[in-house]
Amino acid sequence: MKSLARVAVFLSLLAPMAWAAAPLPTVTVYKSPSCGCCGKWVEHMKANGFPVVTHDTENVAAHKTRLGVPLAMGSCHTAEVGGYLVEGHVPASDVKRLLTEKPRAKGLVSPGMPQSAPGMDIAGKVPYEILLVAKNGTTTIYASH
Repeated sequence: MKSLARVAVFLSLLAPMAWAAAPLPTVTVYKSPSCGCCGKWVEHMKANGFPVVTHDTENVAAHKTRLGVPLAMGSCHTAEVGGYLVEGHVPASDVKRLLTEKPRAKGLVSPGMPQSAPGMDIAGKVPYEILLVAKNGTTTIYASH
């Protein structure tokens, strides 16, 4: 009976591990080596469970072009995760939603540098939108913050 009780305890300890969520995919970030807000966004993504690899580069524009960031939708850094582009200060919650929903799209953009977005951390709550970039380059509102 003792060994059966031990097996039951052992299995009860393993059960939560079996239901644990799959790890989040790595976010690859291309940013200027001197950009402080980009570094803060990287920290935001890490704090939300994403492994992050950063590439400091003086030519972020090349990655924007390669990934298909629409003109006038750029920001200070460009990232890719799970086959999607993530442009600018997109909240981790929106990236997680994107990865869960898996829309047929290029990815998400946060045009410009919204002061209330993660990594910007400027006092005051200024509304901003995250846009979904379709495969053809058009955009629609994905989230409002």
